Amino acid sequence: MPVIVKNLLPLSFILFSLMVSAQSPGFGITRNGKIPEGLTEGTMAPNFSGTDQNGTNIQLSEQLKKGSVVLIFYRGYWCPVCNRYLSKFQEDINLILEKGSSVIAITPEQNDGVEKTVNKGKISFSVLTDTDYSIMDQYKVRFLVTDKYSAKINNLFGADIATNNGDDKPYLPIPATYIIGMDGRITKVFFDLNYKNRPPVGEIVKYLK
Repeated sequence: MPVIVKNLLPLSFILFSLMVSAQSPGFGITRNGKIPEGLTEGTMAPNFSGTDQNGTNIQLSEQLKKGSVVLIFYRGYWCPVCNRYLSKFQEDINLILEKGSSVIAITPEQNDGVEKTVNKGKISFSVLTDTDYSIMDQYKVRFLVTDKYSAKINNLFGADIATNNGDDKPYLPIPATYIIGMDGRITKVFFDLNYKNRPPVGEIVKYLK
């Protein structure tokens, strides 16, 4: 009997580890059954409005009268992946503008964080702060960050996610990208739980009409 128990323990541990791994998507996303799924292609894009970093009122429905919209979500000024991506995005933005399209970025961070992000990337496109998470929730990208990941960001970058967002809980968006046609319908979705995987402008342009 002792031999059987000894052999079963490692197997039980392996099975338990596999179950935990299967339940956890990683990337700081909590294992509470509320893993974001995003909106699907062909869905009508929820309308929203907000004031960008230049004090301009931006409303999706009005922007769509001028052309298609590329809607991107990012995490915060403290995120080096976001900063590199947004900076490169800005460098190549003419490829999008030449198609008659516009870009709107959504973030949960407050205005002072947006200012840092804009200055780092020399961003010219509109950035809207979504501190009540209404836009992120409409587009199904918001998730609650684990305590471990939140502490990691604080240790690495000296940034408290919750405080940066003006909240007592740390929420972030999946850095998804939605291409929205002039009819208000989502024509292309780039959605990956891995925040490091983001579409380059060259790939986005292929889907602009």
